[in-house]
Amino acid sequence: MLDFGKSPVEILSAYSYYYPLFMAYVWMVGAVFYYFRYERPPKNHRDLPHSGLETAPVRYEHPLVTVVVPCHNEGRDIEDTVEYLLASTYPNFDILLVNDGSSDETRQILDGLAAQHPEVRVIHFARNQGKAVALTTAALMTPAQFLCCIDADAMLDPEALSWLMMHFLNPRVAAVTGNPRVRNRSTLLGRLQVGEYSSIIGLIKRAQRTFGRIFTVSGVVACFRKAALHDVGYWSPDMLTEDIDVSWRLQIRHWDVRFEPKAQCWILAPETLRGLWQQRLRWSSGGIQVIMKNWRTKAWKARRMWPVLMEYLMSIVWAYAMLVIAILWLAGLVFELPPEYRIPSLLSGWNGVMVGTTCLMQIGVSLALDARYDKGILRSFYWMIWYPLAYWMLNMATTIVAVPRALLRKTKRRARWKSPDRGIMP
Repeated sequence: MLDFGKSPVEILSAYSYYYPLFMAYVWMVGAVFYYFRYERPPKNHRDLPHSGLETAPVRYEHPLVTVVVPCHNEGRDIEDTVEYLLASTYPNFDILLVNDGSSDETRQILDGLAAQHPEVRVIHFARNQGKAVALTTAALMTPAQFLCCIDADAMLDPEALSWLMMHFLNPRVAAVTGNPRVRNRSTLLGRLQVGEYSSIIGLIKRAQRTFGRIFTVSGVVACFRKAALHDVGYWSPDMLTEDIDVSWRLQIRHWDVRFEPKAQCWILAPETLRGLWQQRLRWSSGGIQVIMKNWRTKAWKARRMWPVLMEYLMSIVWAYAMLVIAILWLAGLVFELPPEYRIPSLLSGWNGVMVGTTCLMQIGVSLALDARYDKGILRSFYWMIWYPLAYWMLNMATTIVAVPRALLRKTKRRARWKSPDRGIMP
C-alpha cells in the first residue's frame, strides 16, 4: 500500500485550504483573459450617460424578441420592470407577462399594463404551475424566434437587448446570459451582495466563458434562441433550478452558451439571512439535481462539460471535507483525540495571511473589471474584504444540506415557486 507520509486528516486539511485558493486564482486569470479577449472597449467608444457603456454595434436586421416575465405575487415591482422594458433601444420587441397563479393584486396590475401599452400581452394561470411551465407556455405562444427571460423585479438596461442579440449572429449560439447588478444597498447584507455579484458571480462567469462552458445562465436575465430550446424540449417542470438545467441540456447538445457583461439588469437581492439562505439552498439543491440527472449522459457526448462537472464535484467534496474538519476540531475541544486526528485551529498563521491576501486580490480584480458598469462600485471594497471567505462558508453549509435534500426529493415532482425575499425597496 502506498504511503504518502500524510494522514487522512492532513490530506483533508490540505485540500480544504488549497482548493478555494486554487479556484480563486483560476477565476482571476480566466476573467482577466476574458476582459482582454472579449470585453475591453474600443479606443474611441461613445459613452452612454445612463450606463457608462459604449453603444451596442448596429445590426442590419432586428428579429422580433419577446421579453418573457413570469410573475407570482409581484404586484410591488412589476410596473417598474415593464417601465424599464418599454425604454429599450432595441427596435423590435414585445412583452409577454405570465401571471402564474398570483394571489395578490398582480392580475389587475398586469391587465392594466396590457390595456395601456400595445406592446404588452398577458397570460393568466388559474393555479401556480411553476416558473418552467410559465416560460415554456410563453415560448409556445409567441411567433418570435428569440426570447429574453427576466425576473419580475428586474430592471433591464435600455441597451441590454441589443447587446444580447449581437451574439445570435452566430447560428451556434443558443443562449446569452446578462450581467445582474444589485440595486438595493440600504443594508449591510445588500452591500455585501453588490460586491459578491462582481467578485464571485461575475468573475466565475467570465472565467467559465474563457474555458469554454458556463455552468448556468442567470435566471434573472437570459436570452434564448427558440430553435435551440425546441431542440432540448424547453424548460423542465420538475427541476428546482430550471436555468441550470436548460444550460446543461443545451451545451450537452453542442449549443453555445455565452456571457455578456454589458447587458446589465438591476435586481433586488435578499436582505435577510433567512432569505439569503433559502435562495442559496435552492441554488445548491438545483445544481446537485442537475448533476444527478445528467451523469448518465454518454461521457464522450458531454465531454466539453467535464471541466464544469469536475469543478462542481470538487466543491461538493470540499464542503464535506470542511464538515469533517469542523467536527474534529469541535471534538478536540471536548475530548482527547489521537494526535493524527487533532485539528489545532481552523485558520491560523501563514494560512490566514494567504487567504486574506487572495481575498483582497480577487475583490480588486473583480471590482476593477466591473467599475465601468457600476459607478461607485469600488466603494464596496471596504465591505468585501472578507466576503469571499464568507461565500465559501455559505457554500459549504448549503451544499451539506442540499445533497441529501436533492437525493431524497421525489423524481418528476413539479417544482412550483413563491416570490423570494426581494429585499427592502431602494
